[in-house]
This record gives sequence, C-alpha cells and structure tokens, in this order.
Amino acid sequence: MRHLLMATVMLPLAFGQAGGALAQSVSPAFQDHASEAERKAGNSQANAELFYMIQQLQGEIRRLQGRVEEQRNLIDRLTKQSRDRYIDLDQRILKLSEKISEAPAPSSEGAGDSAETAGESGVKTRIYRQPSDKERTDYQKIQTLIHQEKNYDQAINGLYDFIDEYEEGDLTVNAYYWLGEVYLVEEQLEQARQAFTIVATRYGDHRKAPDAVYKLGVTLDRLGDKEQARGRMQTVVRDYPNTSAAELAQKYLDSNNG
Repeated sequence: MRHLLMATVMLPLAFGQAGGALAQSVSPAFQDHASEAERKAGNSQANAELFYMIQQLQGEIRRLQGRVEEQRNLIDRLTKQSRDRYIDLDQRILKLSEKISEAPAPSSEGAGDSAETAGESGVKTRIYRQPSDKERTDYQKIQTLIHQEKNYDQAINGLYDFIDEYEEGDLTVNAYYWLGEVYLVEEQLEQARQAFTIVATRYGDHRKAPDAVYKLGVTLDRLGDKEQARGRMQTVVRDYPNTSAAELAQKYLDSNNG
C-alpha cells in the first residue's frame, strides 16, 4: 500500500518533468517557424510595395511617352504650317508680279486721282482702309510680342493670322512689313526678302514702303547680292527722297562705292 501511494505521487511529478522537458525541446523549433513566417510575411509586403512602385513608374513612363508623342505631332504640324505659309507667300509674290506686269502704266491724268493723296516723298498714295478697334488691339498684341517679349516665333504666327483674318487695309501692309523685320532678325533671309518684296511691289505708295525697300536692300546685301542691294538703295533715294529710309540708303551707297 505504501509503495502504491508513492507511485501515485511520483507519477504526476514524472509526467510534469517530462512535459517540461518536451516543451523546452519543441519551443525553439516553433519559434524558428514563427520567425520564418514573419520573414516571409515581411518579404511578401516588400514585394507588394516594390510591385506597386514599378506599376507607378511604368504608368509615369507611359504618360511621358504620350506627352513626347504629342510634342512630336505638334512640331510636325508647326513645321508643315510654316512650310505651307512659306509656299503661300511665294505664290502671292508670283501673282503680284504677274499683276504688275499685266497692269497698264499709270497715267498722269486719271479719274482715280480723287482717291489718292500726295505723300511727303512725292509719291501719290491711295487711301487705305482704316482698322477697327479689334484690329488695332490684335495688331498691338503682335507688336508686344515683337518689341517687348521678343517672342518672334509666336509673332510670325500672329502676323500670318492677322493677314489672313483682316481685309486688306492700312495695318495689313504694316503686318507684311513686320513679317519681314522679324524674319530678318531671325536670319531667315529668303522669307524676309519675300515679305519686304510684297510691300515694295504691291504697296509702293504706303508709308511703310520706303522702309520696306531699304530693308529689302539690306536683306539682299546679307544674301550676298550686292548689285541688287545697290539697286534697291538707289530706288529708295530716287523714289522716296526726304525720308529717313533715303538717308540710310544714301549712307549705304556712300560706304559701298566700290
């Protein structure tokens, strides 16, 4: 009986010690498994964040590619517009040249004298259509682009739009003249030559004509055509005396005697 009682007491104690030993032997493995699970969870979160960042970068790249394509298309359109306008300007000059060659020589006794006035240079001038308030405002915006902002590309587009929009009038001639001036500043000499030629041939009686003929001479000089340049300067001195353009033309002739 005594032995049985002792066995009863010792058996739970033995199981307790064995359980403790078992718990001690299992706990490190369980902890390692838990740590591995945490690492996997952390890696999974990092991968998810990396994937999200990659998706964002790919989206940004696509947006930038779209913008580049839009800019490329815009440049192509502007290039085409410039080329078309250049061709159109050249065609206008050809038509003007044809009209001038076909027109009869002006008579000193004409019924149209009542629509003309004598300018300071002695050249009879027609009365040009005066601009509306909106026309003046649009023209002044272009002048601001030229003189204050020095935005010559936008000014060129504005001048073409102005010429296309408004019926031929006083400021239309000014627009052709300033088109030549801007092209001259931009060293686009062939375009400048054409713009000044329009003023010189079609609007020879306008107040901007002396300056246009003089600047045409300057343009021809820069193009290397010295003989044509001298001819234009002589025209200014002969046809538009007592003007500032004639004074400048004479200085050019005096400095290029050879």
